[in-house]
Amino acid sequence: MSLGARIKELRTKNELTQQDIAARIGMGRSNFGHIENDRVVPTSGDLQRIADILNTTTDYLLGRESAAESIPEWATYKDKRDFKKMLEEDGDLMFDGVPMSGTDRQRVMDVLTGLFWEAKQMNKRPKTQVKEEPDKHNEK
Repeated sequence: MSLGARIKELRTKNELTQQDIAARIGMGRSNFGHIENDRVVPTSGDLQRIADILNTTTDYLLGRESAAESIPEWATYKDKRDFKKMLEEDGDLMFDGVPMSGTDRQRVMDVLTGLFWEAKQMNKRPKTQVKEEPDKHNEK
């Protein structure tokens, strides 16, 4: 699927018009239409803004990840910001004092991604209050 087709699919899924998105990124509707029709490649800044509006990642729009790997629908702006910050931290992944690279690094990042979203989802569940059981020694 092309970049434009992915954008159009998500735009219609989110019940947005071309004009809605064009206005939010500061361009004309026809220019945005050219992006959806793969006649124009958006700038990296416009691509990021489109991804933010459509609640997805630029990697998904560019075909680098599947929809299953994209950000969960329940994720808030703050959740996405936290996730982006976690991924952008510029530290080496180390194992036994040796930097990891290539496939091993990607596997670790994939696991961390899954754990991050699982933890965020668990924290969003309503907290059930623990009911105190009556003290059996004081009952008559």
